[in-house]
Amino acid sequence: MKIAILGCGWLGLELGKRLWEQNHEVRGSVTRHERMQEVRAAGIVPYSIKLFEKGIQGDMRSFLSGANILIIDIPPGLRKNPEGNFVKKIKKLIPYIEKSYLQKVIFTSSTSVYEDTEDFPVYDESAQTDNSNDISIQLRNAELLLLNNESFNASILRFGGLIGPERHPVKFLSGKTGISNPEAPVNLVHQEDCIKAVCKLIELEKDNSVWNVVNPEHPSKEAYYTRIAKERNLQGPEFDHSKPSKGKKISSEKLMKELKFEFSESI
Repeated sequence: MKIAILGCGWLGLELGKRLWEQNHEVRGSVTRHERMQEVRAAGIVPYSIKLFEKGIQGDMRSFLSGANILIIDIPPGLRKNPEGNFVKKIKKLIPYIEKSYLQKVIFTSSTSVYEDTEDFPVYDESAQTDNSNDISIQLRNAELLLLNNESFNASILRFGGLIGPERHPVKFLSGKTGISNPEAPVNLVHQEDCIKAVCKLIELEKDNSVWNVVNPEHPSKEAYYTRIAKERNLQGPEFDHSKPSKGKKISSEKLMKELKFEFSESI
């Protein structure tokens, strides 16, 4: 198949390598021209494409021409830029997708769409999303733009916190003090399992739904990061117990049951 990956970052590049190894023709976009050689070396045809609220910079028509599947793996960037409008960026994509005759769109979203509360609710894909948080609202609206379009099928993958080679939150938390929500369950997923989940969705001929992708292990934040810091010989973080913890547990039972998915990497 011809597969286009919009966003060859930490996850997208490794996904592209895997798809190329599976004999797919892969195109991948980057936002920095200096990364094009790295993408090309991985067997991926590189494109320089940037999404803005007012339009798209780059040859999106050529990027999507003849492609069977589009994988959208671009960070919303709303934590760094709270005034940004991610939904507008996705809206700019829609006309290109409609004209490209794509069979399927796979959109990588986040479990941050679900609300953290003191009773640590268990959320599956049917759960109400958080309407009190702008990031959650924007992510959900971006999902709906794709799910509600009758021109193509859209699969939404809600990933937990991403971990893997050269990436783990414990590096940021090491030595920090006053960390909130110590009793909250962690919701993490390894890069390898993310790639496996995308490959599973590619195999589905027809799908227009949401899938949670989170490792079923949910130790408390304090227990988990204290252990991982010790295992990596890092200074352990210190947690604030003065307020009740807020959190949630994300269920990936739908993925495991309906697609016979098995998580291969421990967190």
